[in-house]
Amino acid sequence: MTGAESVLAALKAMGVEAIFASPGSDWAPLWEALASNRYWSERYVSSRHEETAIAMAMGYSKSTGKLPAVVVHPTVGALHTTMIARAALHERIPMVILAGEVIGFGEPPSPKVGRQWLRLLADLGGPARLMEPCVKWSFGLNNPAILPQTVQRACQLAVSAPRGPVFVSVPTEYLLADMSGEAPPSALPALPAVSDSTLGKMQEVLSTAKNPVIVTEEAGRDPAAVDALVALAEALNAPVFESWQPCYLNFPRRHRLYGGIITENEAFNDADVMLLVESVLPWHPPGSIVDKKVLVLGEDPLHPRLPFWGFRADVVAAGEVTDALRRLARGVSKKSSSREIKKPKVPEGPTAEVARILNEELPAGAIVVNETITHRLDLLRSLDRLEPGGFFEASYGGLGVGIGLALGAKYAHPQHTVACTIGDGAFHYNPVVASLGAAQEHGLPILVVLFNNAGYL
Repeated sequence: MTGAESVLAALKAMGVEAIFASPGSDWAPLWEALASNRYWSERYVSSRHEETAIAMAMGYSKSTGKLPAVVVHPTVGALHTTMIARAALHERIPMVILAGEVIGFGEPPSPKVGRQWLRLLADLGGPARLMEPCVKWSFGLNNPAILPQTVQRACQLAVSAPRGPVFVSVPTEYLLADMSGEAPPSALPALPAVSDSTLGKMQEVLSTAKNPVIVTEEAGRDPAAVDALVALAEALNAPVFESWQPCYLNFPRRHRLYGGIITENEAFNDADVMLLVESVLPWHPPGSIVDKKVLVLGEDPLHPRLPFWGFRADVVAAGEVTDALRRLARGVSKKSSSREIKKPKVPEGPTAEVARILNEELPAGAIVVNETITHRLDLLRSLDRLEPGGFFEASYGGLGVGIGLALGAKYAHPQHTVACTIGDGAFHYNPVVASLGAAQEHGLPILVVLFNNAGYL
């Protein structure tokens, strides 16, 4: 087989079911391999912009929990992906990003390539150096003999804890090379479980707490974790708050223990123990709450990619969250249900009115992808009918992700209604024409609701 065929065979063997692409001519050998249909019978989704491709991959991964591959142009295409790759890195979204490059520049016996490579598309260190700060592992392939094994390794690293995007730059010369055979079988790792001793410490603190409180931002990335969190909250009779920017539907918003999305630390005044479940910024600033015991649970709970975290942490539990929540719910001492939970204030104004209409009209199973900024809190506080797996926040510092992410969610769940709520500023940052082109080309109808505040805030 050729190097390009070995890439497809390795991805398929590692469980990748979808490739999202905006490829350049450096990937011509891959197109030949796809056309042969010998090594790839899965899905291949081409689009007209790298940010659309990687945003679709992100939406697909968030919606399914599966590992996608992303194929983009060399150098400048890789740079287009860096903003969304950075978001995937911080949000722990696994994906394998592949870009091409040329290493022979047409000098014999290298294949003939255009003069644009040396003039326009070459940087010292190649695309792997450019991508390195925005992924958990970046490698410029340096030998065609290890191409399939490198693709396997990339898949393994992407799904290992903490999960995230990885990058491999594959020279066109290696895609054309004859391979001696496929890579040996290789397995994907599972997330590690939280240790019994650590969970025992958490159970002891929670069982003796008088007024425990739970705070989360990302527990709902696994929809099954929502039911587990409900069981724990009910066992403790503890209110569950979503912090300033919830990235998923983390807790049923009509549940009696739902405390709402909080922006002020006063919500925690009566708490004596705080359990942080997949929470990055439970309150602000970090040093403002030091008089309560704090328990931290997450896949990567200390957030080593952040330059500063600074929150109190009396017990830290690292590992797979859904199972840990179930074990905690079974192990804590049950508390009475007499505690009164203050319900969040109902928003008012035009944003809330539009959100209430969406809330009423969206059918069961609908998915909302949000990329509003100034309207976000009123919008989220009004959407209380969404189900687990039915909400994704698009912005992580950078804007321009929302429409592509919504298309990825629609691609993952074509039978569900998908709506993208977006601000007028964020809309301008999106590759709109390319994204709507992908919607048209692949038959992915979505609803875009644009909040235009007639200003740049």
